[in-house]
Amino acid sequence: MIQRRSPTIRRRRLGAELRKYRESAGVTIDVVAERIGCSPSKVSRIETGHTSATPRDVKDMLDIYGVDVAATEELVQIAREARQKGWWHPYSTVLVGAYVGLEAAACSVRAYEQQVIPGLLQSEEYAAAMIQAARSGDTQMEINRRVHVRMARQSLLIQDDPIDLWVVLDEAVLSRPVGGDEVMRDQLVRLVEAAKLPNVTLQVLPFAVGAHAGMDGTFAILDFPDDQDPAVVYAENATGGLFLEKSDELQKYSSIFDTIQATALTPEASTEMIEMLVEEPLWKLRPRVSGSI
Repeated sequence: MIQRRSPTIRRRRLGAELRKYRESAGVTIDVVAERIGCSPSKVSRIETGHTSATPRDVKDMLDIYGVDVAATEELVQIAREARQKGWWHPYSTVLVGAYVGLEAAACSVRAYEQQVIPGLLQSEEYAAAMIQAARSGDTQMEINRRVHVRMARQSLLIQDDPIDLWVVLDEAVLSRPVGGDEVMRDQLVRLVEAAKLPNVTLQVLPFAVGAHAGMDGTFAILDFPDDQDPAVVYAENATGGLFLEKSDELQKYSSIFDTIQATALTPEASTEMIEMLVEEPLWKLRPRVSGSI
């Protein structure tokens, strides 16, 4: 079972607090770097949550900013927790970016997907076929490890305090037989089963709607249970994706998601459509061309 106390989110919170105290004290990154004996880029990475800070570094920084003992002790403790290893650490060689760590700490995920079934809803066979096609340079061992991580992430949906997942799938996702006919039919059945979970909402955005608010690309909005941890948008791409955290960016993507889900089929109609596609897949109904199933 995935532990929801993610070191990734602890690093993110620690960095935000350190940046807040530095700016309040009117101290530059260059001054901090010189005082604690490191590079300015390291200080910047600590403040953005991309690098762990030692408890000693945190204490030294807060001494520079004139922070009181109680606040210092709290942040030093967060620094200790942030340096712990997440369950995914053994697989860090096949993971790109911090998404898995943020997902592990989230209380809800709202996602729009244009091309593939989201990882939290993929069958093992679908995941293997998708990863193998997308990462042709990987060894079989690397592919297996990626699939293992993807399957492990799915415990977020069924553990004692499960994540709330709201997914809008473009109809194109259901039209492409990843892994072939049998694998894709099994994947569609898995979607129907997942949609029955009380914490999962699944909608389909049909081709018939034409142009829509989400045409710029796939994204996920992650919300966290603690108000001190602001939401983050993850816009995925081939090199790992982009994290967006500014309030105007969050508002924009929340608005886009609201518009998409209002345009999509209802959850009930979406489930009915997927059940129908299990029996009559779209890739079977269209005229065959060279190389099609």
